[in-house]
Amino acid sequence: MKVRHGKGRTEYGPGVEIKLTGSEVATAIDAYLVSHGVYVDGARTVTVNGELCKAGRVYVDPAGCVVTDGKRYTGRGNIE
Repeated sequence: MKVRHGKGRTEYGPGVEIKLTGSEVATAIDAYLVSHGVYVDGARTVTVNGELCKAGRVYVDPAGCVVTDGKRYTGRGNIE
């Protein structure tokens, strides 16, 4: 997983971009299921739009922020 400021060019800032591998996307989906009381035991195949997911991306608007490894990335382009 990679967290960095986005490449957005809005008047409010670049936003924050989170890039995920396909495996990380599958883990995130599995965590979502568990958080909703759905537990899968055994092998599984996770697909997105009918295909194996090779990568994923989350874009956080300039009004938002992301906290990781003790750093706070604001969508306005600051690291605190």
